[in-house]
Amino acid sequence: MHCLLFLLAGIGCGVDLARPGVQFKVFQFPADRIPRIDGEVDDWAVVPDSYAIGTDQLRETVIGIGDQRDSANLDVKVKVGWVKGQSHLYFLYEAADNYWDFARNDLHNDIFELVVDADLSGGPFIPQMHPDAKLRENPEARFLFQGVHAQNYHIFTPAEGKDWAMVWGAQPWVKQLPYANAVCRYRFKPRESGKLVLEFFVTPFDYAPADPARAVPSKLDEGAVIGMSWAVLDYDDENAEQYGGFWNLSHKTTMYANASDLVAFRLMPIERSLRKPVEADWSFQVISRPDRVVAFRDESYGDITSWQWDFGDGESSSERNPIHRYEKGGEFIVTLTVKAPEGKARHTKVWDVTLP
Repeated sequence: MHCLLFLLAGIGCGVDLARPGVQFKVFQFPADRIPRIDGEVDDWAVVPDSYAIGTDQLRETVIGIGDQRDSANLDVKVKVGWVKGQSHLYFLYEAADNYWDFARNDLHNDIFELVVDADLSGGPFIPQMHPDAKLRENPEARFLFQGVHAQNYHIFTPAEGKDWAMVWGAQPWVKQLPYANAVCRYRFKPRESGKLVLEFFVTPFDYAPADPARAVPSKLDEGAVIGMSWAVLDYDDENAEQYGGFWNLSHKTTMYANASDLVAFRLMPIERSLRKPVEADWSFQVISRPDRVVAFRDESYGDITSWQWDFGDGESSSERNPIHRYEKGGEFIVTLTVKAPEGKARHTKVWDVTLP
């Protein structure tokens, strides 16, 4: 199992996250390979092993338990993905445990606990940790504060006869479609050993109040850093009230309630092996509708050496990012053709550029 970490030299985050100098990667799925949430691992074969995060990256941090990490007892591997243009994070969680505990209908359950703070707002998001004592004592604190700017999912592994997760906050709607979905595959019974495969996606929110109509999903951008961590809660005795292990990626127990104690994850570009050598792409913005002035932006991929724009009105340009004024209104067919040592490509938008 390989997990590629790299230094954050010169990279500033909005908050000081845990494990300074460490950064994990979020794989970008191409638009034609979005994983289907079905509990099967086939969709994830495209993700290199360098994206896998295993047991070796976790630490036991709960005082009094002692570090019981042993791959013979419990071994986990996690891969995380995203898709450009969506506000979802995709997860593949694979775990082999010598004792799966999930017979009860309460929180006593083997759990994969996930915390996401996509906008790096940082700070506590559970009332008990808020620095303002008045808020901690406010009976409405759960609705005002808990899980609002960062979200905590207690994911039951597996969930038998109950919801797939408990959202620690006043926004249980975030675990439902269209914001999330999960499928678990396993063939063992409670107290037995075996392997579990959990595939799911969640939607991170900058603001997630009790009313979903007021929610603000996080915007995921290529190259951006988000805050995230997870913990594995392992029960090996169905009669014990305390879990036997709290192994977490942050190496800080308080990752469950303080977003500043999460870890840096970078939203990666598509792997070069999954792209054509040359891909033409572009966007535009109407600067002035009355004057029919449009700014065009090249977003092509590859070692581009030349650009040729056909604005659809008989005019053209060889600039990379031209600004063009249309003499008359209409519906225009605009084409960008790019060239590189490996070849050429073109991209046309039909009637996207429409002016009065």
